[in-house]
Amino acid sequence: MRISIDSIDELPALAAKIRGDYSNKIIAFYGAMGVGKTTFIKSLCVELGVEVSEICSPTYGLVNEYETNDGQVVYHFDFYRLKDENEAFDMGYENYFYSNQYCFIEWPEKIANLLPEKLLKIHIESQNHSRIFTIEEI
Repeated sequence: MRISIDSIDELPALAAKIRGDYSNKIIAFYGAMGVGKTTFIKSLCVELGVEVSEICSPTYGLVNEYETNDGQVVYHFDFYRLKDENEAFDMGYENYFYSNQYCFIEWPEKIANLLPEKLLKIHIESQNHSRIFTIEEI
């Protein structure tokens, strides 16, 4: 599926659509720096019931944990600063990915060999003043 977004105001509707159309809780976000991965993850978290004030990029800590208003847990990863996949092993990535909780992964290409077989891939690219979201379920 390919969707064009012209305004940040359209992100909540896209987040609701993804939540409604896809059951996979592991979502990998691909795109250049500054394309809006974290911004869209915020919309997904709000859709799931996370307080918006809690949501920020886990760039330095690698993972942030958020709780939804109904007690679910959402894990938000940012692997940009990873030097190699061993760092993901050291943090116990398997405990997160196989927890049956939502896992939102920025810079998944840094851990390509560790990603679960089944996941949702969201590629975001900038085109003029729009963002193009390409969504692929694996």
